Amino acid sequence: QVQLVESGGGLVQAGGSLRLSCAASGRSFSRYVMGWFRQGPGKEREFVASVTWSGAMTTYVDSVKGRFTISRDNSQNTVYLQMNSLKPEDTAIYYCAAGSFAAMRQGEYDYWGQGTQVTVSS
Repeated sequence: QVQLVESGGGLVQAGGSLRLSCAASGRSFSRYVMGWFRQGPGKEREFVASVTWSGAMTTYVDSVKGRFTISRDNSQNTVYLQMNSLKPEDTAIYYCAAGSFAAMRQGEYDYWGQGTQVTVSS
């Protein structure tokens, strides 16, 4: 079992930055692929980014490439999402998730956090 708790969300102006954190408790955090997803108002939840267990490989949805960076610190059982040049369309609840395979599909992830709200004002 892995428990995930996100933090770092908030209100920011367009062009600003936020760093989200996801703290994991439980067993074998370093064995899991970690992902970030988001669900905007009236939208389906979508993949944002993922990082493999070692941190060596990252994947991003096209809309955040060059602006967001996912990273992890296995010694701290934490995964991060650095978000720069934020846009109003980035407004969403952001969720972290843990799974066994590097994937963009939600169904590949076994554990989910409760989410943290990010609001970007224009």
